[in-house]
Amino acid sequence: MTKKRTDMVTADRSKFQNNMEYQGNHKKDPGMISSTSTMDVAPVEFKAKAAEKKGDMSVVAKKDVITLPPTTTIMGAIKTMTSKGFRRVPIADAGTKRLEGIITSMDIVNFLGGGSKNLLVEKYYKGNLLAAINAEVSEIMQRDVAFLTSKASISDAVEMMIQRNTGGLPVVDEDNRVCAIFTERDFLNLMADTIDYDSIRNYMSTKVKTVPFDTTIEEAAKIMVSRGFRRLPIAKDGILIGIVTASNIMNFLGSGKAFEKIVTGNFHEAFSEPITSLINKDVVWASPEMDLGDAARLMIEKKVGSLPVIDNDVLCGIITERDFLRAVY
Repeated sequence: MTKKRTDMVTADRSKFQNNMEYQGNHKKDPGMISSTSTMDVAPVEFKAKAAEKKGDMSVVAKKDVITLPPTTTIMGAIKTMTSKGFRRVPIADAGTKRLEGIITSMDIVNFLGGGSKNLLVEKYYKGNLLAAINAEVSEIMQRDVAFLTSKASISDAVEMMIQRNTGGLPVVDEDNRVCAIFTERDFLNLMADTIDYDSIRNYMSTKVKTVPFDTTIEEAAKIMVSRGFRRLPIAKDGILIGIVTASNIMNFLGSGKAFEKIVTGNFHEAFSEPITSLINKDVVWASPEMDLGDAARLMIEKKVGSLPVIDNDVLCGIITERDFLRAVY
């Protein structure tokens, strides 16, 4: 038997949801490119399928978009995002509905101690979280917002999301009023049944960085912002035990649990808890040979934005909604 490397992160599958039934159950179109296709051919097939999808943003983007005025408090924005399950909300003028900015879960993580936006807490509110969360969301929102017009195509949306490194784009009308939103998840829903030509091995990210189980929430927030990741696999004794996301950290504040930890009002008290208190331990995983389409459908069914990829009980990669965009771009 080959000796297992000690520097690898392994996975206890008994704690994870078994997703092997997804593999091989979806009937392939015999005209699709097989999983043995080379990387320079498979994306062409995917791009062709994407181009066949009819409709511009006026047809495919979500019309029931929720916007918030810039005067909304940061806590108000967090509660809206938490209750609706949103990772982003456009900020628009209360009267005209014209786009002014956007707030994302990563902006919230940045604000909570992960990066430069935390200066609002430290400098202007002397570390007092209770005071800082009542500041207007305009203080931390993104102002240079990428957006689409209602006439933009799906291909236009994918290209812009990749170029601007964003997971969602507001859609505006001719008067710059927010009328819809298009996200990575919307793209996944549109394309899930058209991409059974290759395995996720060829598209997953293989440079997976894990963090120790005793990492604090504040430390995890800083890692997310510095690395540009909105999800972090958590390991204990070399074993993958769960994944924490930017939304998990945002929900910690939105649920009110963070305030139970505060004695003096300082935000460090709230976020000194170990990150394991927030992680989802029922991790949904995939094998490297799973079809892209099966992976997409699994992510949609389980309502997750990523799948850790496990091969012979070793964490060998992760595939995210963003990787599906890159597959066609």
